[in-house]
Amino acid sequence: MCGRYATTTNPARLAAELDALDETGDRPDSKYAGPNYNVAPTNQVLTVVERHDRDHADDDPRLRVRRMRWGLIPVWAKAGEPGVPAKGKPLFNARADTAATTASFRDAVKKRRCLVPMDGWYEWVVEGDSDAKGKAVKQPYYMAHADGSPLFMAGLWSVWRDRDHPDLAPIMSCTILTTDAVGELTHIHDRMPLPMPREHWSAWLDPDHPAPHELLETPAPQAVSDILARPVSPLVNSVRNNGPELLTPPAGGGPASEQLSIL
Repeated sequence: MCGRYATTTNPARLAAELDALDETGDRPDSKYAGPNYNVAPTNQVLTVVERHDRDHADDDPRLRVRRMRWGLIPVWAKAGEPGVPAKGKPLFNARADTAATTASFRDAVKKRRCLVPMDGWYEWVVEGDSDAKGKAVKQPYYMAHADGSPLFMAGLWSVWRDRDHPDLAPIMSCTILTTDAVGELTHIHDRMPLPMPREHWSAWLDPDHPAPHELLETPAPQAVSDILARPVSPLVNSVRNNGPELLTPPAGGGPASEQLSIL
């Protein structure tokens, strides 16, 4: 699972680094401006796609940085009200091993694949005794590159339109592909986001050809060997909290205040 992550990526800077077009339309005073240390499903998130110019379809495709709703809306979803899809389970993750044959994702696997940049993601591990109410205590962990460089996860995207109101703006949405955890990350969770190495970006994002099947397979442990897991503050448990303090070690010391020993 990947249901919460952090990103400090500025879309303009990301576009410059990737030689991509910034199509977010973000302004300095935008509500999306600035880092987000507690990205949650239904938030607007950054994605990287490769598409042809709508007015020059014969030109080579270009990388484009776009904002999309995190939680894919299938193209066939019905409207709950004009221009708004009916409420349903947010499809913020898709299993890489079954996405190509799942109704909600198979169309996107064929022709709408993307990258989802992030600094790192969170998972929760049951540790120690239960709390005063008898509930298991879950310690949040943060997985990120040891050198702080950004991660780019494989994703799928969709464009939803209200067919009864074609004049209303469409909604772009995305999901993050997950795969079996490998290497030391198996000690955190049995699933993890599917990383997409830079050498595979061209094939993964190609809008004119299907992606090679092997890109959807579980990667070798070496693919995540430089990703470290460390315990962080329980402040991340609430989506109302958002700031760099979410990445600080938990208070109180003890084993949970150190990097996971097996890593």
